[in-house]
Amino acid sequence: MSPAVQPPRITGILETVLYVADIDRAERFYRDVMGMQQIGKEPGRHVFFRVGSGVLLLFRAETTRRAGSLPPHGANGEIHVCFTTAPAEYEAWQKRIEDHGVAIEQETEWPGGRSFYFRDPDGNLLELANADIWPG
Repeated sequence: MSPAVQPPRITGILETVLYVADIDRAERFYRDVMGMQQIGKEPGRHVFFRVGSGVLLLFRAETTRRAGSLPPHGANGEIHVCFTTAPAEYEAWQKRIEDHGVAIEQETEWPGGRSFYFRDPDGNLLELANADIWPG
């Protein structure tokens, strides 16, 4: 491809996937603690939540690794996702997370804002930022 030719534009990320061991436990956490709107569920396989203009997909990797209507996929280990909130609601989110008995592992100051880290019941590292913390 010639350096002068630009590829078609990508306009965003539609889906983000986390893999979990227990769909029901994950559903309760993301619905009750994170306050997300559930938009789909297949018992024992997946649960989906609306997050802004995107969707958070929670899959049971043991199930999605088997071939089916989609290519097999899955992951092991701790995966990371960063969510955003309005700056005025940042402290309320910290309190909500702690009030649900979830430990905040670290808070970080970034040039464009701040964020804090915590884990879901499967050990996935979640981050909540009060702004777009990426420069440019």
